[in-house]
Amino acid sequence: MYSRIRNLREDSDLNQTTVAKMLGMSQTGYSKYETGENDIPTAILIKLAEYYRTNVDYILGLTDNPIYYKEI
Repeated sequence: MYSRIRNLREDSDLNQTTVAKMLGMSQTGYSKYETGENDIPTAILIKLAEYYRTNVDYILGLTDNPIYYKEI
């Protein structure tokens, strides 16, 4: 899961500060999500899925299909 959010961010050519700002948190706090130091709250998972236009199952590693459910 943690590598997925890092990969999504890097694939979007974003830095941690930009994503953290979108989430309303510090870069340090966001970094702890990417490293697995802190668990990611459900509300943050949903925001990340919407931001990257993917789904929570993909971020969690439950599927390899990154389809955005709102487009179905």
